[in-house]
Amino acid sequence: MTIPLSYIWRNFTARKLTTLLTAGGMALVVFVFATVLMLEEGLRKTLVETGSPDNVVITRRSAGTEVQSVIDREQAAIVENQPEVAYSANGWRLASKEMIVLISLAKRSSDKASNVLIRGVGQKGIELRPQVEIAEGRMFRPGSTEIIAGKSVAERYRGAGVGETLRFGQREWTVVGIMDAGKTGFDSEIWGDVDQLMQAFRRPVYSSVILKLNDPAVFSQLKTRIENDPRLTLEVKQESVFYAEQSQLLANFIRYLGMILSIIFSIGAIIGAMITMYASVANRATEIGTLRALGFRRMNILAAFLVEALMLGAAGGVAGLVFASFMQFFTISTMNWQSFSELAFSFTLNGAIIIKSFAFALIMGVTGGFLPAARAARLNIVDSLRAV
Repeated sequence: MTIPLSYIWRNFTARKLTTLLTAGGMALVVFVFATVLMLEEGLRKTLVETGSPDNVVITRRSAGTEVQSVIDREQAAIVENQPEVAYSANGWRLASKEMIVLISLAKRSSDKASNVLIRGVGQKGIELRPQVEIAEGRMFRPGSTEIIAGKSVAERYRGAGVGETLRFGQREWTVVGIMDAGKTGFDSEIWGDVDQLMQAFRRPVYSSVILKLNDPAVFSQLKTRIENDPRLTLEVKQESVFYAEQSQLLANFIRYLGMILSIIFSIGAIIGAMITMYASVANRATEIGTLRALGFRRMNILAAFLVEALMLGAAGGVAGLVFASFMQFFTISTMNWQSFSELAFSFTLNGAIIIKSFAFALIMGVTGGFLPAARAARLNIVDSLRAV
């Protein structure tokens, strides 16, 4: 014989304030927990979706990032002419030799400056990134000092809007377009003509070579040939894998810091749930004795109080997730420790995060309610009824 849920529900309504405070504390913890997971997922999604599984990134061996990589023109020519490289409709080899540098730009909202990544590309480089679209203005003209800015850069930095100018590399550069890269890492970059940028920064070498494969299945073959070529000191990675690795250091930091905060806050929420449930047991000693006298067993009492704790946790979980879902409307920026440039990304909520956060809320509820439930189940019938 089990205790009806209506009885458990009436206990909540009889103690509205304590119930709301306990559920609210759990909701706060779930909000923090879910927000951390959303932040990590947003960072991962931003960088992973920057790359394409059909594209290959080639950098100097052990460079780690394009910023630290150096590829001379002879090596770039060898890589560009590999048989696995695809051709475009007009007969071009889809290989882009690119240069990456960092510059410091002042933010629109303050006098503080941050590093922004400048990418020198050619027509082939643009063709290799179909997710990049011009949202405002136009594409830069090859051979000119025109540039296009990522959407996030245009919003955050002075001089990065259409028609404005930026000075770097001892030249004045005119922003002629804003590119929308679908919330990928390219939204945090500025693009210009690779030859003009190499001249401006007096840099005779490339940072990376991007290839499109004629068949993704030949990746291993290409990787083995290039990495074993004694003329080359290069490393080959799929573009999606390359950008996923760029998020690893920052994602780990966010995860560990978030988990520490969640654990600290959850301890407070569990203690709050325990206090609430212990108070509930003390105030309902007579009711518990009456239930035992009516034939309900200790396990029925234990189960009823655990269900009560689970319902508190579930209420907190739902409320925390609802509030966390609004974080998807915000975009934040932080330093990408791999490339030392600022990266803008959004909070991302998905099914896995919802399940993890709700399970975390239920665990808090059970943990906070188990000891009070066990105490309620151990109450002696005579002693409980004597408290009338």
